[in-house]
This record gives sequence, structure tokens and C-alpha cells, in this order.
Amino acid sequence: MNLTIRNATLKDLDEVAVIYEKIHSAEENGEVCIGWQRGVYPERSTALQALQRGDLFVEEQEGRIVGTAILNQIQVDIYKKAHWQYPASEDQVMVMHTLVIHPEVKSQGLGQAFARFCEEYARQQGCSYLRIDTNEKNTRARRFYQKLQYKEIDILPCTFNGIQGVNLVLLEKKID
Repeated sequence: MNLTIRNATLKDLDEVAVIYEKIHSAEENGEVCIGWQRGVYPERSTALQALQRGDLFVEEQEGRIVGTAILNQIQVDIYKKAHWQYPASEDQVMVMHTLVIHPEVKSQGLGQAFARFCEEYARQQGCSYLRIDTNEKNTRARRFYQKLQYKEIDILPCTFNGIQGVNLVLLEKKID
């Protein structure tokens, strides 16, 4: 499998937006339960903002964008209320946001490969901890992260990226 994970470029933006749209459609059709909302989060503008910050990554297989994630040190406000297992300063923590794989290529190990990349990227940036969040409804993601040794730290109610009534699951892994 010819797989590359790299910083996204402007030419990748449309393909990232297509992945978001496909997942919104799958959710609306009852095929998945992620807790996202079309027109709210994530949207093309989500990817564009991450691209402009330099923290949008894509996973490319045989020349096709099959996955995307945002990887940075931005911890949303609700993280301050969590009972983290590892008390860490902000410079020690990398956060993985919006890791998604195109629905047409799921269950091929692409998510695991992307998560491993994120862990290695965090190490290279001098971070000892990787934190993630997901909607409580997203049981598939919760199982995925548990298999990768992430620990669920807290479930906190919030408005998340404009979506009201979210119970946000906060996960953490020590990676050094």
C-alpha cells in the first residue's frame, strides 16, 4: 500500500471538504453516528482555517486523499475542566482534531496509520502527551481509540464547535 501522510496544501482543500460532506451524508442516512452537523462542523472553512495555520494534514493513498486530521497544541476551553491523568503544561500536549477517513475506504488500517503518524509527529514536536476528543455518541471512534491505548478521562457536557448539547469524551495517551 503506497501511503503518505503530509501537510495539506491548497490543492487538497476540495478533497478534504468532500470527505467531510461524505461523512455528513452518511450520518444523515443513519450509517454512522458521529455527532457532526452539516453547515456547522466540520466544513470546508474548518479545513481552510487549519490549512492557514499550517496544521491540516492529509493521508494519501495511491495519489488519492483518503484521510485528514488537524494536529496542533490548541486545547479547547472544556479541556481545562477535565481530570487529566497526566498533568502537563500546554507545551507538552499535542491535540488531534477531526481525524477522519473517507467512508469509501474505511476498515483498511488507514485510521491506525494516521494515529501512529500523529503520535510520532507529537514526539518530534517535543510533546509527551496526545489528547483527543470525540462525541459520546461516536462509539466507533471511542472503540478505535481504546484499541490504540487511549484512556477516556472525562465526559463533559458542552457546546462544541457550534454544536449544542454535546457530551464530549476526552481521551489521553502518554506517548514518550
